[in-house]
Parts: sequence; C-alpha cells; structure tokens
Amino acid sequence: MGGEHNFRMLFKPIRIGKVEIKNRIAMAPMAIGGLGGSDGTLTARAIDYYLERARGGVGLIIAGVAKVENEIERIIIDGMVPRMLITHKIMSSLAELAELVHHYGSKIFIQLTAGYGRVLPGELIDSGIKPVSASAVPAHYRPNVTTRALSTEEIKELVRSFGRAAEIISACEIDGVELHGHQGYLFDQFTTSLWNRRNDEYGGSIENRLRFPIEVIETIKERIGRDFPVVYRYGLKHYLRDAQTGTLERESYREAGRDIEEGLEMAKHLEKAGIDALHVDAGCYESLYWAHPPTYMPHGCLVEMAAEVKKVVKIPVIAVGRLEVPELSEKVLKEGKADMIALGRGLLADPYWPKKVLGGRVEDIRPCIGCNDGCISRIAMGRLRPLSCAVNPLTGRERLYELRRAKERKKVLVAGGGVAGMEAARIAAIRGHKVTLYEKSESLGGHLIEASVPEFKRDLRKLLDWYKIQLYKANINILLNTEATPKLIEEEEPDVVIVATGSKPVQLEVKGMEKSKAIMATDLLRGKSKTGNDVVVIGGGLVGCETALWLANQGKSVTIIEKLHDLMIAGPPIFRANRMMLLDLLRLNKVKFITGVSVHEIAEDGIIIMDKEFVTHEIKCDTIVLALGLKPDFELYNAIKGKVKEVYAIGDCKEPRRILEAIWDGFFVASAI
Repeated sequence: MGGEHNFRMLFKPIRIGKVEIKNRIAMAPMAIGGLGGSDGTLTARAIDYYLERARGGVGLIIAGVAKVENEIERIIIDGMVPRMLITHKIMSSLAELAELVHHYGSKIFIQLTAGYGRVLPGELIDSGIKPVSASAVPAHYRPNVTTRALSTEEIKELVRSFGRAAEIISACEIDGVELHGHQGYLFDQFTTSLWNRRNDEYGGSIENRLRFPIEVIETIKERIGRDFPVVYRYGLKHYLRDAQTGTLERESYREAGRDIEEGLEMAKHLEKAGIDALHVDAGCYESLYWAHPPTYMPHGCLVEMAAEVKKVVKIPVIAVGRLEVPELSEKVLKEGKADMIALGRGLLADPYWPKKVLGGRVEDIRPCIGCNDGCISRIAMGRLRPLSCAVNPLTGRERLYELRRAKERKKVLVAGGGVAGMEAARIAAIRGHKVTLYEKSESLGGHLIEASVPEFKRDLRKLLDWYKIQLYKANINILLNTEATPKLIEEEEPDVVIVATGSKPVQLEVKGMEKSKAIMATDLLRGKSKTGNDVVVIGGGLVGCETALWLANQGKSVTIIEKLHDLMIAGPPIFRANRMMLLDLLRLNKVKFITGVSVHEIAEDGIIIMDKEFVTHEIKCDTIVLALGLKPDFELYNAIKGKVKEVYAIGDCKEPRRILEAIWDGFFVASAI
C-alpha cells in the first residue's frame, strides 16, 4: 500500500488562522547559527537550507529564531550579529525565501524572540554585555553576574518592536509568526514566577506575568490584521527540582518552575488573547534534555504535553519531541493528541521525510540518531560552526556540496564496512563510480554494531539498517568475510582506495592484568562475554558510561573508575543535554563512580585503585569491563600509501572520533573523487 493510504492524517490539510497548510507536518524552528549573515540577514546558504525542506514536502516551515531588536538586549560579537535580526536589511532575503518556498506549496512562519535574558551566552557576558531579564536574577552561564530587570518602558519598546518586525515579515509575504516563549528565554522568564519577581503590572499573578506576550499578540494583530496567524511555543512544564537542577520524569520532586496545572492555565489565557495555535514542549536550560531530547529519550517523549493542552483549548496544537518515526506521528494525530507534528532534527537528517512517507518509502528515511552533534551543538558554537547534521553532511550546504556525477568513472575499493566506509561507498556509487566494499568480518557496521545494542541506542540500529538498504539499492559489490590486504589491492588494481579500517580497543597494562578475567566493553556488547552481578567499568568516557547504564538496567551493581576529575570530559565534547541526561540516568540507576584515580593493580577478586596522593584502595567485584577508548588501525593505509595512485584514510583509522566525523570523512572524500 502507498504511504498516502497508511498515513492519511499526516497528509490531511489544516488551517492555522486563515492560512491553509497542505499537510500536518511542520519544520520545527531552530537557530541557523553560521548560516546567517554578519548583519543578521539570511545568506544564500540559509535560503537553500529552508528551500530543500520545502522541496521535501513539508507543509509548514517555522524558521527561527529571529530577534526583533538589538538595542535593549544588544548582542554583537566582533561586529557581527549572531542571530537573525528583523530589520529592513533582511527584507530582500525574506521575500525571496517566501517566494521560493511558496513555489513548492509550503507555508512559512518566522519565529520571533524577545531575547536571551538570563540565558545570554557566557562569551557575550564576558565581552561586557549585561544580561537583562524580568527581574534581577543570576545569569545562567555566569551565576556570579546578576541580570538587570527591564524597565516598563523597555518592555513597551520591545512590544512595539514585535509590531514593527511583524510588519516587515508580512510585507515579505511570510505567512505568519511564532512567538519564542519556551526553554527559559526572555518570554519564559516573564511568564514564570521562579524568574519573574516583579511587583508591577508585569509580575505577580499569572495574568500579569503573561501581560508581555499578550501585549505582543495584540500589537501584531492590530498592525497586521486579525487574520495574520500568530503561534505561541512554550513549555507546559519545566522539570526543575530547584532553581538550578533539572530532573527526570520518574523522580519524585516538587516542581520549582512551571507545573502542568499552570501551563494549562497559560494555554487558556493565550487562546483568549487571540493566539492561533500552541506549539507545546517542555524544559528549560537547567533541564535541557527535555527541550532538546537526546537519544536516551524515547520517541514521542513530549506528546503527552500536547495532549494535555488539547483538552483545554479549541485552537490547533502542535506536538514536538522526537516524532520522526512516521507510524508514531500518524498515531499521535489519529488519537487526537495533537493537530500537527513538528520535526526539527528529523528534517535535518532527511529533508525528504514527508515525500518518502507519502510515497511509501519509509525504509529510505535517514534516521536522526539524537546525538545533537551536528545541529544544536554547532548552533551553540555561534559563527564558529554552521548548522548541519551528523548523519547528513549536506544540511546547511545543500547547493555548495550538491552531489554530481563524476566526470570519469573510476574503480573504487573501500576497505572496511564501518559507518565511514559505508558512507564513502554510498556516495561514490551515487556519483557513478564502480564500487567494491571489503569487510573482514561477517557483517557491516563496525563499531555501530556494539554501540547499538543498548535499547537507549536503538536509533543507531536504524542508522545501520538504513545504510544496508541504501548500499543494496546502489548495487554496490559487498564482500563480507574478506579482508582488503595489500596483496588483494595490488591484484585488483583499483583507481582509488579508501581505507576505513577503523579502530581497536585500548588495552590496560597494569600488574595482574595477565591473570585477569577483564573483558572489553566492545566484546561484552557484542555478546562475546558476560558479567557477574558486581561490575567495575574502567573508563568514564561515553562508551564506559553508556555500558555502565546498560548493565545497571539489567540489575547489576556497577562502579565506574575514571582517572580524570569528571566523567565524559575527554575527547570531542559531548553536547550538554546528552551528557546531563546520561549523568542523571546513572544517578537514578544507582551507578557509583570514582574519579581522579588510576588502576594500580588487578587483584584476585577486584581491583586496586590509587589516588593522586598515592593512597590505594581495593574495590571488590566479580567482573572488570574495559572501556579505555580506541586506537586507530592504520596498518593497511601505511602499507599501501605511495603504492596506489589515489588513497585516502577516513574515519577511526585516521583518529577515533564521533559518528559525525566518520560519516563526514566518508562523504567529503567520496564526493571529491
């Protein structure tokens, strides 16, 4: 059966205000980072980025996030504005964007923000910019700095700025706006009593705390007309144990931020004020894994937030939160838990998600893996790194690195079937080369195989399955249980060799190791080894922590040993929300950890650790799991370098890093052959 038959609700038109949208799939707003111009305008790359999602069939693009002024909260770095800024300078690019998006039948809204407030980035505060807020409260990134409470006149000027911004947007034939009222930004600071301690007309009761956004709604409607759609995005609940600490849903605590009851009251007030739709999520900066759900969050993790709001309002409700599984999104709509679904990272991973669902090609959808490395993490870097995607290197570079057929068809040999090798083989085949992939083991995947074993890493299984399907469809010659040796390469005489031989686990070399029954985390995850009930994991990096959580979920008693002063701080940085949630999951599952110590000796029934003062301590256990990192396997590359016309090393055999670097290595090397 075709996708249209199976997913009828997803492709049923809907109205927001007077604007009809062709389907119920929205592109969730995300800042565009380095894709913006230095003066807050849109670059051609930013337009291409949005246009590709319109080509892919999305009904509504919510572009974001844009500031309405840059004087009251003046953000500028080295003379550059690190956010889209709605002034007359942006009109030509906005008008072009609207015109192009409309050619594909999509509608486009612009998300407007009142500003950062207390969550102003630390580097901006360090540069001398004073953060503002509803009240004088500690700045999130620099708690020793107190925000300046906005004056009543400044609030009124911000309201007027929204009106002016909406006029510019409307003149560019943009279809509507969304107000950025979530995640602890300035609107959220005004509407939340935790941060709003004012005693004037903008503080106190919920009606007063909502006065700022409601005045903005009224101003936009007065200036543009009642038919101009205005959406409000907000978190129904903050998930805060206290002012500084986020929390997981399963924990018992008293909400320090907004609770669901107050969130529902907000929904009623906003509907009464004339808002045309509500876009519902959860969390704030202190509970970032709710606002930007990592791989550890289940798909549809925020659906119940939208469902609760649906019970108290009649206007459309948009659900968000890892909804890129088509069957799940359709179910949410069929059950009436939301009227639309919004995809953010899912449309970065695959901009053609809607068309593939409609065409019955769900298996061809490239999955988001929830790593946040290519998207949110890069947005946080500002202009240092443009927005992109770990599994889709073309995101944000749609025209710049558009794949084209090679001028000369070459015989390409890929040595290694891990994620880097699979991506290189896929891209080389797309470009018309004759590709053979050699994998010395019995299956494709490399480290994806063991990494995808824990249930909370299920999205890596989907990625591996996707690669297998794409390689099959590309008619690539795949030879399993066959090692690409120097002799084989010499006999095959390829034009190009791409070495993707990956990496090997680092061994532990201490006294007693020769008699130890220590096992590698990689072997454990692949089912080649088993553990007892009392386990010590040596190595507190990402692999060690995820392995410890996986074991704890099985009821094991687990202790992590790490020589550095904290967990998950070595190597490429892990996005804050991912690390924050994993640490909370370890704590919730009672995983113990000892940092700042080294393994001194392997004992008969445990290990002996030594701290910086050379004091030793024995930890009893029945199993030792080694997660000390990986070292590159560059033996093949060194053996053939200089003996083959064109040879490249990609992925872990260059340097063990993240999935992002492995895929990007494979993509960019193969796209240049």
